[in-house]
Amino acid sequence: MLGLLDFANKWVEKGGLIVLAAIVFAESGLLVGFFLPGDSLLFFGGFLSSSAGGHHLPALPWVALTCAVAAIVGDQVGYMIGHKLGPALFKREESRFFHPDNVKKAEAFFAKHGSKTIILARFVPIVRTFVPTVAGASKMHYRTFITFNVIGGVLWGAGITTLGYFMGEIDVVKNNIELAAIAIVGISVLPLALELMKHRKAAKTAAA
Repeated sequence: MLGLLDFANKWVEKGGLIVLAAIVFAESGLLVGFFLPGDSLLFFGGFLSSSAGGHHLPALPWVALTCAVAAIVGDQVGYMIGHKLGPALFKREESRFFHPDNVKKAEAFFAKHGSKTIILARFVPIVRTFVPTVAGASKMHYRTFITFNVIGGVLWGAGITTLGYFMGEIDVVKNNIELAAIAIVGISVLPLALELMKHRKAAKTAAA
């Protein structure tokens, strides 16, 4: 994870907003983007727009807006993929860039939380990549999807970059920015980990 994060961070420093937007879009809307470090990259992007980060990226409002738009458009593409291809998309065989279990996690998350999944999933790695496609395949009402997509995209895309901007000004964070970014990932993964533990416990109880 650290190697991938370091690699992505270097690309963002060199490519600027275009690369950052491309990565956020890919993780949000393309099924092959589930492995990308979205949360940590947004955090790092916010940091790079600050004085502590050397102003490698434009001012925070532009970075936050770009990330939010990329996230929203990415989910829209994911929804359209699911809507056009339908459930057959999820019957694909396992490959290097596709694993059926990831779809099952997204479906379970969607079944439990309903429409608000579009917002909640933003903060859950892997699940956020597949949820918009599941929403499209299940023919979720388009206007409902757009509403929750915009809210979730702004909260996630603009929210985490803003967090990185201000927290990066704190010396202990500035001096350990990659560890701080990984901690953000850890916090975002926690709900999924707890959910998996809950399901395993329930499965063991049922088996007993």
